[in-house]
Amino acid sequence: MTTKEVAIQTIEKLPEDATWEDIQDRINFMAAVRKGLRELDEGKGISNRELRMEG
Repeated sequence: MTTKEVAIQTIEKLPEDATWEDIQDRINFMAAVRKGLRELDEGKGISNRELRMEG
């Protein structure tokens, strides 16, 4: 699915009375999630074990 298709689906799932701010917030959230998943796929994430050792 292309970025444009994801954005359109994301907007379509919002309520009819969504504001521009609601749309922007949802798009920013989706972009952050996709970035995080991409980084995990690239091996840039931190494992649960590493995280527990730091805390």
